[in-house]
Amino acid sequence: MAELKTKENDQDVVAFLNGVAGDARRRACFTVMDLMNRVTRSEAKMWGDSIVGFGSYHYKYKSGREGDWFLTGFASRIQSLTLYIMSGFGEYEELLMNLGKFKSGKFVFT
Repeated sequence: MAELKTKENDQDVVAFLNGVAGDARRRACFTVMDLMNRVTRSEAKMWGDSIVGFGSYHYKYKSGREGDWFLTGFASRIQSLTLYIMSGFGEYEELLMNLGKFKSGKFVFT
């Protein structure tokens, strides 16, 4: 079984965010960090090289695969700010439309 590469680490979140290109994107990242920190009541932690995560949980599948992952988080990607949230938002479609232009996808552990 391949080991998950994205793990919580001790990289400095503020130093990482200060390195985000573009003033507007950098401000947006700090705003999202502050919001997620207040909502989750969890400290921001780096996961891998580029994801800021909040909280964590342990998962284990029937296949035996297991690991740790953040509850919610974000990453500044080349073209967009990516938010990572848990699934189950189908019933909130109307609220999601208020976000403006966005794309959604899903990440499935196997």
